[in-house]
Amino acid sequence: MAEQSFWDMLRTKRDSLTKSGIIVADYLMQHAEDAQYLSISSLAKACGVAEATIFRFCRALGFDGYNEMKIALAKATAMPVSLKLEPGVDTQTLCTHAYNTAIEALNGTRSALDPESVDRAATLLQRARQVFFFGQGGSYILACDIWARFSMLSTKFRTAGDSHMQAIAASLMGPEDVVVFVSYSGATRDMMDTLHLARENGAKVILLTHYSDAPGAALADVVLLCGAKESPLDSGSMPVKLAVLFVANVLVLRYTLDNQELANLSLSRTSRALGSKLL
Repeated sequence: MAEQSFWDMLRTKRDSLTKSGIIVADYLMQHAEDAQYLSISSLAKACGVAEATIFRFCRALGFDGYNEMKIALAKATAMPVSLKLEPGVDTQTLCTHAYNTAIEALNGTRSALDPESVDRAATLLQRARQVFFFGQGGSYILACDIWARFSMLSTKFRTAGDSHMQAIAASLMGPEDVVVFVSYSGATRDMMDTLHLARENGAKVILLTHYSDAPGAALADVVLLCGAKESPLDSGSMPVKLAVLFVANVLVLRYTLDNQELANLSLSRTSRALGSKLL
């Protein structure tokens, strides 16, 4: 199977697919470029079938699950590297390419981000007793960056380490607490476990994700969308990180302006404290 391309596998298995499976196959053949960016929920909706149908389709082709299938699809539709950036390309061209991809990610996020959702999220942060910033893998690093910015405004902003520590924190939350979870897919198993714990204890949830129909979105009080596309072959890309931090910056600005007197005092105190370390 490893030597077969996605399209070879699809042609080989097509006659054995169910009627719904053929619908999925036809959609992927007609929308291959866009389909690689879809969540399983989004693909199911686009095909007019159930998510279980997508999973059975993946298994019928010989994949363990949806992510493995999506990676194979991305490889099959990827442009050769020579058509993008060649190894000997000059650095000025690299700068232009990096700039263009970053701007594309930011523009996509600006279009996807709902101002009213930002307002609701800022209100939840303002009313919260404690706010925890969570994530996993690279998203945890982003969550810590966001927490570090908010931590200069109040000690009520906190974070926790790995998924076990996040689950512990969620199990001790109450109705006055808020979780801000960063997850591009909005679908990781540990994230879902943590959010279930938080919701069971009455905590509010703000989710930063790319997919409005992600499983985690169903557990969130507010969803803040990152519009940047991320190929399965480029997980953790820098433009996506910039897009997530753009969303976070808008939230920081909204919260700061809504609590300007407290923010000015806090920033003054923290600035003096940090300034003293430079002497």
